[in-house]
Amino acid sequence: MGSFLFTTPPAPSDVPVLEVASVSSSVRFEVKASIDIKGKFDTWSATLTFQSPDVTTGTLEINIQADSVDTGSGMKNKKLKSKDFFNVENYPAITFKSTKIVPISHEHFEVDGDLTIRGITNPEKLTLVVSHHEGHLGDIKGKMVFDRKTYGMNKGIPFISIADHVEITVRLKTKHTEGPQLTLRKR
Repeated sequence: MGSFLFTTPPAPSDVPVLEVASVSSSVRFEVKASIDIKGKFDTWSATLTFQSPDVTTGTLEINIQADSVDTGSGMKNKKLKSKDFFNVENYPAITFKSTKIVPISHEHFEVDGDLTIRGITNPEKLTLVVSHHEGHLGDIKGKMVFDRKTYGMNKGIPFISIADHVEITVRLKTKHTEGPQLTLRKR
């Protein structure tokens, strides 16, 4: 099962600390194809650390075990794990590390970062929508679209037409557990 944990360094109480209920969280993907290619990753972790209550000081890191890919089909999973796609034997991890968090509004954020797949790193953008609820609970939904060929996944699957663009979605249920609330800095 995946987990997503918002943490801070051994922290003074002036830094926000958020936790995520891993049971309600997920990392999923979808590729347009003549036969459905969509699924989830079963093993992943992530951290979001803050240097201050200013949301722009956050750093988001996501680490996915590529061999935990689950499409619901053993044949598709095997193909995605192969050298033609994730090449899990040589590159077991897919990672995203943010370089900048930009608030677009109270609920929308653009997270620039470096995505690494198959040992190839490219800049990508993760768009987040945060819904706030009573009791400091919130839902975070994120989406990133990237071109699989820029990561060396140039092959296809016989008799199946596969698009180049892959969509990754994350869903996180969060709870503020300690420290001040996050604040938005005006753009």
